[in-house]
Amino acid sequence: MINLRRMRVEDVAIPKAEIVAVPVTITRDELVHVFRESGMTRLPVYQGTLDTPIGLIHLKDFALEHGFNGKASRFSVKRMLRPLLFVPPSMPIGVLLQKMQTERRHMALVIDEYGGVDGLVTIEDLIEQVIGEIEDEHDVDEVAPFQKEASGSYLALAKTPLEDFEAATGISMTEDDGIDEEEIDTLGGLVFMLSGRVPARGEVVPHPAGHEFEVVDADPRRIKRLRVRLKAPEAAEA
Repeated sequence: MINLRRMRVEDVAIPKAEIVAVPVTITRDELVHVFRESGMTRLPVYQGTLDTPIGLIHLKDFALEHGFNGKASRFSVKRMLRPLLFVPPSMPIGVLLQKMQTERRHMALVIDEYGGVDGLVTIEDLIEQVIGEIEDEHDVDEVAPFQKEASGSYLALAKTPLEDFEAATGISMTEDDGIDEEEIDTLGGLVFMLSGRVPARGEVVPHPAGHEFEVVDADPRRIKRLRVRLKAPEAAEA
Protein backbone atom coordinates (compact mmCIF):
# COMPACT_ATOMS: atom_id res chain seq x y z
CA MET A 1 0.00 0.00 0.00
CA ILE A 2 2.97 2.30 0.52
CA ASN A 3 3.32 2.42 -3.27
CA LEU A 4 0.19 4.59 -3.42
CA ARG A 5 2.07 7.37 -1.63
CA ARG A 6 5.61 6.72 -2.82
CA MET A 7 5.12 6.14 -6.55
CA ARG A 8 4.31 8.82 -9.11
CA VAL A 9 2.30 8.63 -12.30
CA GLU A 10 5.51 8.74 -14.35
CA ASP A 11 6.65 5.51 -12.64
CA VAL A 12 3.74 3.43 -13.98
CA ALA A 13 2.63 5.17 -17.19
CA ILE A 14 3.38 3.59 -20.55
CA PRO A 15 5.52 5.86 -22.77
CA LYS A 16 4.05 7.95 -25.56
CA ALA A 17 5.62 5.78 -28.27
CA GLU A 18 3.63 2.74 -27.07
CA ILE A 19 0.21 4.44 -26.85
CA VAL A 20 -2.40 2.98 -29.19
CA ALA A 21 -4.57 5.91 -30.28
CA VAL A 22 -6.71 6.80 -33.30
CA PRO A 23 -7.39 10.02 -35.24
CA VAL A 24 -10.87 11.52 -35.18
CA THR A 25 -10.97 11.03 -38.96
CA ILE A 26 -10.69 7.23 -38.72
CA THR A 27 -13.21 5.18 -40.68
CA ARG A 28 -15.50 2.54 -39.23
CA ASP A 29 -13.57 -0.38 -40.75
CA GLU A 30 -10.22 1.04 -39.66
CA LEU A 31 -11.50 1.41 -36.09
CA VAL A 32 -12.71 -2.20 -36.05
CA HIS A 33 -9.24 -3.27 -37.18
CA VAL A 34 -7.50 -1.27 -34.40
CA PHE A 35 -9.79 -2.69 -31.71
CA ARG A 36 -9.22 -6.24 -32.95
CA GLU A 37 -5.45 -5.95 -33.36
CA SER A 38 -4.75 -4.08 -30.12
CA GLY A 39 -7.18 -5.93 -27.84
CA MET A 40 -7.93 -2.60 -26.14
CA THR A 41 -11.42 -1.61 -25.01
CA ARG A 42 -10.63 2.12 -24.76
CA LEU A 43 -8.67 4.17 -27.27
CA PRO A 44 -7.61 7.83 -27.03
CA VAL A 45 -8.81 9.93 -29.96
CA TYR A 46 -6.78 12.86 -31.26
CA GLN A 47 -7.13 15.73 -33.72
CA GLY A 48 -4.13 15.92 -36.04
CA THR A 49 -1.52 14.52 -33.66
CA LEU A 50 -1.54 12.72 -30.32
CA ASP A 51 -0.51 15.99 -28.63
CA THR A 52 -4.05 17.24 -29.36
CA PRO A 53 -6.27 14.61 -27.67
CA ILE A 54 -10.01 15.26 -27.74
CA GLY A 55 -11.42 12.26 -25.87
CA LEU A 56 -11.59 8.49 -25.87
CA ILE A 57 -13.78 5.95 -27.61
CA HIS A 58 -15.05 2.87 -25.78
CA LEU A 59 -15.49 -0.46 -27.55
CA LYS A 60 -18.88 -0.94 -25.89
CA ASP A 61 -20.23 2.36 -27.23
CA PHE A 62 -19.01 1.53 -30.72
CA ALA A 63 -20.35 -2.03 -30.68
CA LEU A 64 -23.78 -1.04 -29.34
CA GLU A 65 -24.26 1.66 -31.94
CA HIS A 66 -22.66 0.12 -35.00
CA GLY A 67 -21.81 -3.52 -34.35
CA PHE A 68 -19.05 -5.32 -36.21
CA ASN A 69 -21.27 -6.67 -38.98
CA GLY A 70 -23.91 -5.29 -41.24
CA LYS A 71 -24.84 -1.67 -41.90
CA ALA A 72 -25.62 0.85 -39.23
CA SER A 73 -26.34 4.54 -38.93
CA ARG A 74 -23.94 7.18 -40.22
CA PHE A 75 -20.56 6.66 -38.56
CA SER A 76 -19.19 9.48 -36.41
CA VAL A 77 -16.37 9.13 -33.89
CA LYS A 78 -17.14 12.55 -32.36
CA ARG A 79 -20.63 11.45 -31.39
CA MET A 80 -19.22 8.56 -29.33
CA LEU A 81 -16.40 10.41 -27.57
CA ARG A 82 -16.04 10.21 -23.81
CA PRO A 83 -14.00 12.76 -21.80
CA LEU A 84 -10.36 12.06 -20.99
CA LEU A 85 -8.56 12.70 -17.73
CA PHE A 86 -5.31 14.72 -17.93
CA VAL A 87 -2.72 14.44 -15.15
CA PRO A 88 0.86 15.61 -14.49
CA PRO A 89 3.66 13.01 -14.28
CA SER A 90 4.47 14.02 -10.70
CA MET A 91 1.04 13.16 -9.26
CA PRO A 92 1.13 10.37 -6.60
CA ILE A 93 -0.66 7.30 -7.93
CA GLY A 94 -2.83 7.15 -4.81
CA VAL A 95 -4.21 10.62 -5.60
CA LEU A 96 -4.86 9.61 -9.22
CA LEU A 97 -6.58 6.39 -8.17
CA GLN A 98 -8.93 8.34 -5.91
CA LYS A 99 -9.58 10.87 -8.69
CA MET A 100 -10.38 8.08 -11.16
CA GLN A 101 -12.79 6.50 -8.70
CA THR A 102 -14.52 9.80 -7.99
CA GLU A 103 -14.87 10.82 -11.64
CA ARG A 104 -15.49 7.25 -12.87
CA ARG A 105 -12.66 7.39 -15.40
CA HIS A 106 -10.53 4.37 -16.24
CA MET A 107 -7.87 6.06 -18.37
CA ALA A 108 -5.71 9.16 -18.06
CA LEU A 109 -3.19 10.84 -20.33
CA VAL A 110 0.01 12.14 -18.79
CA ILE A 111 0.72 15.72 -19.90
CA ASP A 112 4.22 17.23 -19.80
CA GLU A 113 5.17 20.80 -18.87
CA TYR A 114 4.66 21.96 -22.45
CA GLY A 115 1.15 20.57 -22.72
CA GLY A 116 2.12 17.60 -24.88
CA VAL A 117 1.20 13.98 -24.23
CA ASP A 118 3.95 12.16 -22.35
CA GLY A 119 2.29 8.81 -21.54
CA LEU A 120 -0.87 6.94 -20.61
CA VAL A 121 -2.04 5.23 -17.43
CA THR A 122 -5.10 3.10 -16.70
CA ILE A 123 -6.81 2.30 -13.41
CA GLU A 124 -5.60 -1.29 -13.84
CA ASP A 125 -1.98 -0.06 -13.91
CA LEU A 126 -2.53 1.66 -10.56
CA ILE A 127 -4.28 -1.25 -8.87
CA GLU A 128 -1.51 -3.63 -9.98
CA GLN A 129 0.96 -1.61 -7.89
CA VAL A 130 -0.99 -2.69 -4.80
CA ILE A 131 -2.17 -6.24 -5.47
CA GLY A 132 0.20 -7.40 -8.21
CA GLU A 133 -0.27 -8.35 -11.86
CA ILE A 134 -3.86 -8.66 -13.09
CA GLU A 135 -4.41 -10.94 -16.06
CA ASP A 136 -7.65 -11.60 -17.89
CA GLU A 137 -8.68 -14.02 -20.62
CA HIS A 138 -7.33 -11.68 -23.31
CA ASP A 139 -3.85 -11.34 -21.85
CA VAL A 140 -1.11 -13.39 -23.47
CA ASP A 141 2.36 -14.24 -22.27
CA GLU A 142 4.85 -11.59 -23.28
CA VAL A 143 7.27 -12.55 -26.03
CA ALA A 144 10.90 -12.63 -24.88
CA PRO A 145 12.48 -9.24 -25.67
CA PHE A 146 15.34 -10.94 -27.53
CA GLN A 147 16.22 -14.39 -28.79
CA LYS A 148 19.29 -16.00 -30.31
CA GLU A 149 19.05 -17.07 -33.95
CA ALA A 150 20.66 -20.09 -35.58
CA SER A 151 23.26 -17.83 -37.18
CA GLY A 152 24.42 -16.68 -33.74
CA SER A 153 22.97 -13.18 -34.02
CA TYR A 154 20.19 -11.87 -31.77
CA LEU A 155 16.76 -10.65 -32.84
CA ALA A 156 15.65 -8.10 -30.25
CA LEU A 157 12.97 -5.56 -29.54
CA ALA A 158 14.37 -2.03 -29.47
CA LYS A 159 12.91 -1.56 -25.98
CA THR A 160 15.02 -4.43 -24.61
CA PRO A 161 16.77 -3.18 -21.44
CA LEU A 162 20.46 -2.82 -22.23
CA GLU A 163 21.37 -4.17 -18.80
CA ASP A 164 19.42 -7.40 -19.44
CA PHE A 165 21.01 -7.91 -22.86
CA GLU A 166 24.51 -7.36 -21.49
CA ALA A 167 23.86 -9.79 -18.63
CA ALA A 168 22.64 -12.51 -21.02
CA THR A 169 25.48 -12.12 -23.54
CA GLY A 170 28.29 -11.25 -21.13
CA ILE A 171 29.31 -8.33 -23.34
CA SER A 172 29.34 -4.68 -22.29
CA MET A 173 27.99 -2.27 -24.89
CA THR A 174 28.87 0.93 -23.05
CA GLU A 175 32.51 0.58 -22.01
CA ASP A 176 33.84 2.33 -25.13
CA ASP A 177 34.73 6.03 -25.09
CA GLY A 178 32.01 8.33 -26.31
CA ILE A 179 29.13 6.20 -25.00
CA ASP A 180 27.41 7.64 -21.95
CA GLU A 181 25.84 4.70 -20.16
CA GLU A 182 23.93 7.04 -17.85
CA GLU A 183 21.86 8.27 -20.80
CA ILE A 184 21.06 4.86 -22.34
CA ASP A 185 18.53 2.34 -21.04
CA THR A 186 17.62 0.23 -24.09
CA LEU A 187 19.16 -1.28 -27.22
CA GLY A 188 17.13 1.13 -29.33
CA GLY A 189 18.47 4.05 -27.31
CA LEU A 190 22.03 2.84 -27.90
CA VAL A 191 21.50 2.58 -31.66
CA PHE A 192 19.87 6.01 -31.73
CA MET A 193 22.86 7.49 -29.90
CA LEU A 194 25.37 5.77 -32.19
CA SER A 195 23.65 6.98 -35.38
CA GLY A 196 22.57 10.38 -34.09
CA ARG A 197 19.09 9.91 -35.60
CA VAL A 198 16.36 7.33 -36.16
CA PRO A 199 17.91 4.94 -38.71
CA ALA A 200 15.79 3.55 -41.54
CA ARG A 201 14.65 -0.05 -41.89
CA GLY A 202 17.46 -2.21 -43.31
CA GLU A 203 20.20 0.18 -42.21
CA VAL A 204 23.21 -1.27 -40.38
CA VAL A 205 24.67 0.79 -37.52
CA PRO A 206 28.21 -0.15 -36.40
CA HIS A 207 29.33 -0.20 -32.77
CA PRO A 208 32.85 1.05 -31.84
CA ALA A 209 33.72 -2.42 -30.51
CA GLY A 210 32.92 -4.06 -33.86
CA HIS A 211 29.34 -5.19 -33.21
CA GLU A 212 26.61 -4.42 -35.74
CA PHE A 213 22.97 -3.43 -35.33
CA GLU A 214 20.67 -4.08 -38.29
CA VAL A 215 17.37 -2.21 -38.13
CA VAL A 216 14.73 -4.85 -38.88
CA ASP A 217 11.68 -2.68 -38.26
CA ALA A 218 11.28 1.06 -37.73
CA ASP A 219 9.09 4.02 -38.57
CA PRO A 220 10.09 7.69 -38.95
CA ARG A 221 9.73 8.25 -35.18
CA ARG A 222 11.27 5.21 -33.53
CA ILE A 223 13.16 1.94 -33.88
CA LYS A 224 11.07 -1.17 -33.24
CA ARG A 225 13.22 -4.29 -33.81
CA LEU A 226 16.91 -4.97 -34.27
CA ARG A 227 19.24 -7.77 -35.30
CA VAL A 228 22.39 -7.66 -33.21
CA ARG A 229 25.57 -9.24 -34.60
CA LEU A 230 28.17 -9.48 -31.87
CA LYS A 231 31.85 -9.46 -32.67
CA ALA A 232 33.38 -12.85 -31.94
CA PRO A 233 35.55 -12.93 -28.77
CA GLU A 234 38.41 -14.48 -30.76
CA ALA A 235 38.36 -11.63 -33.23
CA ALA A 236 38.24 -9.10 -30.40
CA GLU A 237 41.32 -10.63 -28.73
CA ALA A 238 43.22 -10.76 -31.99
